[in-house]
Amino acid sequence: MHIQDLAAQYDVVIVGGGMVGTTFALNLAQQIDDCNYSILVVEAVDSKNLDQQPSFDSRSTALSFGSRQIFEDMNLWSTIKQVVEPIIEIQISDRGHFGGTTLSNVEQGVEALGYVIENRELGNVLREAMQASAGVNLLVPASITQMKPRQSGMELTVAGSERSTKLSAKLVVLADGGRSSIRETLGIGQSKTDYGQHAIITNVAFERPHSGVAFERFTESGPLAILPLSDFQQSNRGALVWTVSESSREELLRCDEETFRSVLTQRFGERLGRISQIGKRVAYPLSLILAKEQVRPGLVLLGNVAHTLHPVAGQGLNLSLRDSAALVRHLVRAKQQQIAPGEMKILQAYQESQIQDQLESALFTDQTVKLFSNNHLHLLALRKLGLLSLELLPSLRGRFARSAMGLKT
Repeated sequence: MHIQDLAAQYDVVIVGGGMVGTTFALNLAQQIDDCNYSILVVEAVDSKNLDQQPSFDSRSTALSFGSRQIFEDMNLWSTIKQVVEPIIEIQISDRGHFGGTTLSNVEQGVEALGYVIENRELGNVLREAMQASAGVNLLVPASITQMKPRQSGMELTVAGSERSTKLSAKLVVLADGGRSSIRETLGIGQSKTDYGQHAIITNVAFERPHSGVAFERFTESGPLAILPLSDFQQSNRGALVWTVSESSREELLRCDEETFRSVLTQRFGERLGRISQIGKRVAYPLSLILAKEQVRPGLVLLGNVAHTLHPVAGQGLNLSLRDSAALVRHLVRAKQQQIAPGEMKILQAYQESQIQDQLESALFTDQTVKLFSNNHLHLLALRKLGLLSLELLPSLRGRFARSAMGLKT
């Protein structure tokens, strides 16, 4: 629920009301289910200033089957399900080279391998749930201008629309994105691998319907993904995430639609027929960024501020949602044991429970990008062998699919 007046102390303060921060806050409030446990979300952007209408240029996210289970546990999936497009098949190919494989929901025995949702739609569901939640206090627009560690948590200075207020928090969950100024102020460093690539993101419409098929095509510049989207204004839409070199970025952003369509068709082919429409194109630099610290007394980093991955295979948000659910479990256990949520033994236990998942996800995306963005002969042979093995060995394909679905293999 929205608030205007702040209390002097909160058990948990979440900085950032994006998809990760909001999901964490709602999940924690639901699991704790205790009016004496106070949760505050501080968000800088007022949702009233965001365009709420669906548009052709909406950015999208691929939710894994594991993320669906998280939202089911939160009783949100029945609402989210109404605005997602299921992925029933994933076709993986290597442009210009022999080898490829197909993952299917039938082979894996699931309703869908994943689900594609426009970020605006997911944001609407989460914001409505936040407004209806009696266990979550939302202050917006507001920002944290100062954060100081104290013996039992953190002291925060919160700047709202009218005034600044000091308050204390037993635990601060920093979920304000990969460019967090608070992380920098706290002196938490990062390790960064710059791929020298950009992701061009847009929505495209095709001549033929996608029929729930997602395409992951590896090209000489990097992965090219087409994710199935729900129809809009009778368009057979797909979400494009196209990894390109720095030298190609500006040309592909500035060229006219016909030129872009021609180059994209060369890379992707005509699996869905002619490309009939292209939305607004935007580009983002791609890096692997890992925070050198994820927990301190009274502080935990969550989401992109903790780890930012290459978008190949759509691992980033799904990993953050798994982190979020794990942190909730540890904080619920702390509550049951009457341990303060900011105690290091709780936060260290959380980090130890997630570190393998985080490292495996980071390694998987990093190695995939390097393997499929390089045409050296030994790497060509290696990826041909890998794709052929996936195609010929159902057990290996099953393990790969379960990993992609965010499930334990």
